[in-house]
Amino acid sequence: MTATPVFRFWPVALAAAAILMITNGIRTSFGLFIAPIDAATGIGVADISLALAFTQLIWGAVQPVAGAFTDRHGATRVLAIGCFLLVGGVALAPLLPTTLGLIFTIGILAPLGAGIGSFSVLLGAAAHQLPASRQGMASGFINAGSSFGQFLFAPLAQALITLLGWMGAMWSLALIGLAMLPMIRVLGGGAPHQTQPSPPGGLRRAVAEAMADRSYLLIHASFFTCGFHIAFLVTHLPGEVNLCGLPATVASWSLAIIGLSNIFGSLAAGWWVGRYRSKYVLFWMYGSRAAAILIYLALPRTDLNFYLFAAAIGFSWLATVPPTARLVAKLFGTRYLATLFGLTLLTHQIGGFFGAWLGGLALTRGGDYAWMWYADTALALAAALFNLPIREARMERPVPA
Repeated sequence: MTATPVFRFWPVALAAAAILMITNGIRTSFGLFIAPIDAATGIGVADISLALAFTQLIWGAVQPVAGAFTDRHGATRVLAIGCFLLVGGVALAPLLPTTLGLIFTIGILAPLGAGIGSFSVLLGAAAHQLPASRQGMASGFINAGSSFGQFLFAPLAQALITLLGWMGAMWSLALIGLAMLPMIRVLGGGAPHQTQPSPPGGLRRAVAEAMADRSYLLIHASFFTCGFHIAFLVTHLPGEVNLCGLPATVASWSLAIIGLSNIFGSLAAGWWVGRYRSKYVLFWMYGSRAAAILIYLALPRTDLNFYLFAAAIGFSWLATVPPTARLVAKLFGTRYLATLFGLTLLTHQIGGFFGAWLGGLALTRGGDYAWMWYADTALALAAALFNLPIREARMERPVPA
């Protein structure tokens, strides 16, 4: 058996990372549009937050469905559909500036496309083309593409809003989304590295067995809290900055710093899962989030402290994805990884729905986000503890020659 050549690893990893950079960059920039849309239309923060809560939910709901189609039919056609849904939803949003219009465009269409071009499909497609020895590093590298997208698109979207207004900024992001098409051809052009035989009963039985596994359910529980945390911050950090009387650029640069920090966190996570048990990597990541929030709450609200908080929280931001995907692959193999990991992402985004929506309610009814920060801390600690009982084999240490 020959190892996968380096020249095949890099096209797969780079194409998947570039697609994720675009889809996640566009999706995570939506929070910057809340204030401009509210100022232009008078829709209200709570209703716009509801649309963005749907963004979180739909982005997760499509993951297992897209993953199942990818497991059966390959990634190329699935990703092309996702590209056009994302571009269409973003382009239509300025033409439908109502609550229902925003729910339909950036709450349903755009996240359908972004979800198809996201972790479950991309990590599953890469896993089918790469050997197990390269999958941990590939997942970290692909995940870093998502982080770089947030780092790049947050200040870009803010600059576009300033220069062109929120409508022109949306149309500009839609045009950028079309850049995914050549990467899709690269990612879908390779032959599978290995074909795992389908277990008896196929996909349906694989899902049923996974849902009866306690370790798999604990993965879902911890990922739910992860989604709540991330969606609350990406949606409402601009609002928190505004409450502190700081300029909007502090919010956009904080989101960018989160993305930049998570590039290093994602690469580190990809390295760690090849050397340590993934459940312990996740325990420390979630624990560090709780510590970062408590330190933030104890400090004065200055631009420097926002940037330091962003750097600290960003290191584990989406770096939880490689160890979570690796846990699922260890438990059930890679044959239906896109589907089974997609289901965990659905749970993640159900948490995201509540994080985005309840953050808007907290601001509207209480005037600030105080109780959301404490809830977020408690959930991060719970997520850390949920990982400890997960069944995971000890790492095999290489035997010295």
